[in-house]
Amino acid sequence: MGKTMNEIRIGDKASFQKTISETDVYLYAGVTGDINPAHINHEASKNTMFKGRIAHGMLTAGLISAVLGVHLPGPGTIYLGQDLKFTAPVKFGDTIKAEVEVIEKIQEKNRVKLNTICTNQDGEVVLKGIATVMPPKVEEEVAISNVVR
Repeated sequence: MGKTMNEIRIGDKASFQKTISETDVYLYAGVTGDINPAHINHEASKNTMFKGRIAHGMLTAGLISAVLGVHLPGPGTIYLGQDLKFTAPVKFGDTIKAEVEVIEKIQEKNRVKLNTICTNQDGEVVLKGIATVMPPKVEEEVAISNVVR
């Protein structure tokens, strides 16, 4: 069970890091159906502004989901929303660090807002935004909230 609203503090942080491989990109393309040549066709992508293949932006955003669902708040968290801005391409072989930080707690709605950022091995920001999640509730909290209704 992940952290509940009562255990979460403003400023809490967590992160996850992964090197993005060609296999990751091809698996993502297969699962989602996003076979845009910018991601899977070396010849076609050589003449783009990126001068080669890049990872899907949403593959990178998925690393944020890993932090939220595994680390902070953790298992039992419901991912409600995400505002994203993609600020730089992720190339094959880049090591991406996804970080989250609690910036707001909305106690009465059991919601938490987190600053989200992904950086590459050079510290360059490749993605940033704000996530909204519902952290898990412990059984006692659920029982109390049912009585209060």
